[in-house]
Amino acid sequence: MRFYKEPLFHFILIGLAIFGWFYLVSDETEPPVEAETITIDSDDIALLKTRFEASWKRQPTDAELQALIDSWTREEILVREARKLGLDRGDQVIRARLARKMEFLTTAIASSVAPEEAVLEEHLAQNADRFTMPTLIAFDQIYLGDAPDPDVVDDTLQALNGGADWSSLGVSSLLARSMPLTAEGAIDTTFGRGFASQLDGSEPMIWVGPINSGYGQHLVRVTEAKPSYLPPLEEIYDSVLNDWRRATAQDLAQAQYESLAAQYRVETPESAEGGS
Repeated sequence: MRFYKEPLFHFILIGLAIFGWFYLVSDETEPPVEAETITIDSDDIALLKTRFEASWKRQPTDAELQALIDSWTREEILVREARKLGLDRGDQVIRARLARKMEFLTTAIASSVAPEEAVLEEHLAQNADRFTMPTLIAFDQIYLGDAPDPDVVDDTLQALNGGADWSSLGVSSLLARSMPLTAEGAIDTTFGRGFASQLDGSEPMIWVGPINSGYGQHLVRVTEAKPSYLPPLEEIYDSVLNDWRRATAQDLAQAQYESLAAQYRVETPESAEGGS
């Protein structure tokens, strides 16, 4: 007889009592509530099949398709009932997801537009800084140490000008002795801020220095340099098109928001106080 003391048994009794009470007080003459209709059309079926194929790389069987339909129906019923209970209100995750879906609709419109070439040319001209190729520099370097003696610097330069093998000079380090054509920003990342700017204007194949880095001092020989330039549209067409679509989507999203916001009146505690 221990089950009489179990909490589960008490819970079942309470549940039966509640259902019995509702049965006694309910109006038997009340007409039945008309069932809501859930329509699953061919587009819904196609979407379920597409999702299945994306995951399993094959068409679903009849049984699998029916299982997908049953799962979708269950989800739809639970979502509708959750909304009736107001469970979607105050949920930041749901709010953010719905807002993103609204913004996605606008982005999709911008992504489907194919602008004329003149439009992209204008966008390229107005945003040249986004598409300008950076200055590229290739060079050889000899590391002289953290604080080399001035005489060592002079002797090394003289040896270089005399035709000495540059790869055998200087102090051993983990720094690359030769750098291929590299953007100035990447050079500064390796050698320290400001290193690349000290190479600007250097005559190719002439050793100069000492040049300071984040590690010490170097003698450097620029082997090749390519100045920054703005490529023509045909070379960067896809990049310009994607950037135009991104900017257009932002403009459309803002215009859409302003149009929707005009249909609402927003009241805050401050505005309520000001109107009183």
